[in-house]
Amino acid sequence: MIMNMRPNESEEVLSQQTHVRPNESEEVPSQQASVKPILIIAAITFVLVGAGLGVLFSSPAPIAETNEGELVNATTSPEIATKPKPTGTPYNEITNPSGFVNTAPITIGELVGKKVILIDFMTYSCINCQRTFPHLNAWYQKYKDQGLEIVGIHTPEFAFEKNIENVKEAMLKFGIVHPVVLDNDYGTWGAYGNRYWPRKYLIDIHGNIVYDHIGEGAYDITEKKIQELLKERAEVLGEEGSVNAALVSSGIPEADISSGSPETYFGAWRNNNFGSGLARVESTVNYPAPVTEKANVLYLPGTWSIKKEYAESVSQSRVLFRYTAKSVYFVAGAITANEIEVLIDGAPVPESKKGADVYYKNGKSYVKIEKNQLYKIIEGTTRETHLLEFSVPQPGLQAFTFTFG
Repeated sequence: MIMNMRPNESEEVLSQQTHVRPNESEEVPSQQASVKPILIIAAITFVLVGAGLGVLFSSPAPIAETNEGELVNATTSPEIATKPKPTGTPYNEITNPSGFVNTAPITIGELVGKKVILIDFMTYSCINCQRTFPHLNAWYQKYKDQGLEIVGIHTPEFAFEKNIENVKEAMLKFGIVHPVVLDNDYGTWGAYGNRYWPRKYLIDIHGNIVYDHIGEGAYDITEKKIQELLKERAEVLGEEGSVNAALVSSGIPEADISSGSPETYFGAWRNNNFGSGLARVESTVNYPAPVTEKANVLYLPGTWSIKKEYAESVSQSRVLFRYTAKSVYFVAGAITANEIEVLIDGAPVPESKKGADVYYKNGKSYVKIEKNQLYKIIEGTTRETHLLEFSVPQPGLQAFTFTFG
């Protein structure tokens, strides 16, 4: 998803395997030109003198002897010091967490030297993230007893994803039992300089980031790297045993995510594909039906209140979108349950294309929108072009985004 895009910003989307959040640029105050050279020289002299005195009078760091007879700094774990640390980027700590979803408070630092750590940035309504969950669950089940820890960093895209109860329910739904941390203020996201959902980092036994993967896919490569790091961990800690080289990811079907339609937002923050009125304007308007429906343009006939993150139906209304894809997903919620009729090219959704959340009643196809989540509307087997229509019978539907696969 393209996140927090300003009106004049452009963004090259990495691929359809990921959601993207643009960097938030910050101006760094310039140095004051009025600093006098003499002050700079004095400061340098002070630092050099202080450093020299520190070396002269300070005591050396305490030294300990390992079982192997190696000398190491006593403030460092002897087990870790038996192997030279590889070069790499040091890990970043969990920063300003908003809560812990399914675990007691946890830090990365307490795991370093004990575990191989996989950091997974995700958010629960993101289809790209959801498609990685089966792989994460399989890795955790196979490797957790061999020294792997997975830490999910749940960084929300929408406000409803900040609600810890919503996140708890989603983690139960997807069978996620590894620790998950709420990152509502983007503290950890910012510490890692991240911009994508999903994104995975692997941290070795020494606390170095040695692998970084953006988006879906590359599951076999990631798993092989996990195995490599677990073998290194066992050597460093002097543990016996071997890592089974069979890849659990190979047995999990990988989604084909190619699509001819872009992610399309309903809210004024990012509704660039809006065809019924002015984009990026918060207002309540009775929009007319379009004469024709252009491809990849969102139309909202009827009365809608366009909010920052979503569009809310004010009365009986419709949604129209001509898409090209195999699958269509709808992130939405409702003030009260809203049973929406779903049509493709003016007819009920064929059984062969029906998404998991669509059902039939009296010969018509429907989806019931209630909780804030991703709803699976269309799940076909071939990439096709169709006109998708929602018939919304009452006020209170809150539509956030369409995504495609």
